[in-house]
Amino acid sequence: MKQASFHLLRVGLAITFLWIGILILKSPEAWGGYLQPWAMELLPLPIRQMMIGTAILDIVVGVLLLVGVWTWIAAALAAFHIAVVLTVSGINAITVRDIGLLAGALAVLSDTYPKIWPRKRQ
Repeated sequence: MKQASFHLLRVGLAITFLWIGILILKSPEAWGGYLQPWAMELLPLPIRQMMIGTAILDIVVGVLLLVGVWTWIAAALAAFHIAVVLTVSGINAITVRDIGLLAGALAVLSDTYPKIWPRKRQ
């Protein structure tokens, strides 16, 4: 990925995750309303506590993406989190946004994932 486009995507994702985390902290029960009934039954804690935990995760992911520290871990957490959101919220008016966030997180992850296997020279 070109340097400028990578940074624009990384910072844009960071701002989105920070913003959503803050919004969830302001009204956790309202955000819990997006969960499907079957998913609510699987929660190990009350919805308020689960959504506060979700908000903290979103804020941590946003901060890591914003400062560019452990970017591949933040992008992996973001992609996993958005995949879970897509699974438990069902298809609705904001699904398209979540698909875009998932694609962006996967793009950042693919560009920053550590290269642990040396490439063969030909």
